[in-house]
This record gives sequence, C-alpha cells and structure tokens, in this order.
Amino acid sequence: MDFRLLKHFITLSDTLHFGRASELCHTSPSTLSRSLQQLENELATTLIERDNRHVSLTPQGVHFQRYARDTLDQWESIKRMLANETAQLTGEISIYCSVTASYSFLYELLSDFRLQHPGIEFKLHTGDPANAMNRVLSGDDDMAITPRPRTPPPALAFKSLTRSPLVFIAPTNAAHWLPPTPESSTAQQWEGVPMILSEAGLSREYADTWFKALGVTPRIYAQVAGHEAIVSMVGLGFGVGVVPKIVLDNSPLAERVTVLHVKPELPYYDVGLCVLNRRLKRPMIQALWEAVSERRL
Repeated sequence: MDFRLLKHFITLSDTLHFGRASELCHTSPSTLSRSLQQLENELATTLIERDNRHVSLTPQGVHFQRYARDTLDQWESIKRMLANETAQLTGEISIYCSVTASYSFLYELLSDFRLQHPGIEFKLHTGDPANAMNRVLSGDDDMAITPRPRTPPPALAFKSLTRSPLVFIAPTNAAHWLPPTPESSTAQQWEGVPMILSEAGLSREYADTWFKALGVTPRIYAQVAGHEAIVSMVGLGFGVGVVPKIVLDNSPLAERVTVLHVKPELPYYDVGLCVLNRRLKRPMIQALWEAVSERRL
C-alpha cells in the first residue's frame, strides 16, 4: 500500500473539497483525483461521490477512512518502535480544548515537555468543550482537555487535572426576575428567569437535571456554544447562566457577574486530558501522556 495515497484520501475525506485538500497535501487537484481513482480501482468500489456542487463519502468510504487512519497510526508506531531509542521524538500532536483550558492548563502541561522534546510540534484547536471527546473519537485531534462524562467511552483513556464546581451566575445589576433567595428559591421563582445555557455537554445535562428535580421547565433565553460566551451574555444582563467556576475565575468579565448560591448545589466538573487508547501506542503521544501528572480525586 502506498501510504501517500492514504494520506491523500484522509485529507480529502476530512475536507470534502478537492481544492483545499490539494493545498494541504501540497499537490494538484488532478494528482489528488488520480490518487483517489487508484484507491477505488484497487478496492473495486466507490469511496467518494462528487458532482459539480457536492463531495461526500460513500458508506464504503466511511469504513475505509477508519482503516486508513488506523493503518497510518500503526505505521507511525512501528517506525518509532524500530528507530533508535536514543533518537529524538519528532512529529505533531493536535490538542483540542476550550479557550479557558488553553490558558489554564496548556502552559503547565507543555512547558517542561517542550524542553525535553523540542522536535514535537503542537497544533491547538479551541472550541466548545461539548465537542472535545467526539473530536478525539473521530481522530480529528490526538488529545483533548475535557470534562469527564458520567460514563466515559471505553475507547478513551482519561487523566484528571482538576475539579471545578458548576455555578449559577447572574448580572451584578439587580433584575426583577432574579430569585430573591436563591438558597431557598421555589419553582415558581425560577419560571420567569431567562436562562443562558450551553447547547450541549455536561454542564447542560447537569442544569437540565437540576431544573427537573425542582419541577420547573426553564425559560431558555439563549443556548450558547462555549462557556466564555455565557459569562459575556450574563454580564450584559440578558439572564442567568451556568458555567464551571474555573471559567468564571479566568474571565475578564468576572466582576460583571455574581454567583448565585443555589440549593441544592450543582455537581463538580472533573476536568482532564483524554486520548484514544490505541493512540497511546504512538511514542510521542505516550511520552506526553506519561509526562502528565494525574490529580487524585
């Protein structure tokens, strides 16, 4: 198997755009098309369907995408295994995390490791923590800093880094819809409160469970991707939000909101580093994983 063909296919299947894929592969669209045709001829099947407007993976293409990723991972692993043990580790590790995690954890995680392994490059992707595990499971990123779910997928290894409580936050300026005594508020007091919640993820699950236990359907003012934006919207006075306290502590808008000490309290966030178990076979991934000290909870 020509590994160049696999790399071309993976890039094309990720972008679903011949122009962008050819730029990333530093080749021409015609060369990329020939690589795809060669693969499809060898496999006697269609991997990618395209017309003048759309490019999409066939069901066979989805299966082959998994095979191609696994094969390249194993190829990289065997190359490292057979290399001289004293050789410097080189390559690229991609990490996905929220904006808050990027400056709360990354420096501590990578500062010493970068000195020990200067040949390893890092690619950072930031976004909603609700997407973190799926990015790792799909192979889009090698590792992610993410809240530990209630039931972690068996394919993932997870190391705890810190714990952070989830808190209700409200604007500092008093609003008529705020519960007067959050620590002993009633369902009726919360019915008219405009809520700003995450679109998905663990914080949304915990917030939904909290309101369900109270016996009220929350009035959703906005559903937001990413906790940092929730702090901004609450600071502007649009409603009450639910965020991990670590996000609030690192927000430049922390002084514009106040924490509501509700009862019962929301559960803690267990934030950690996750990686696919099979990717731990890659020496540079294993080296970083072993360099991370797990916080015992």
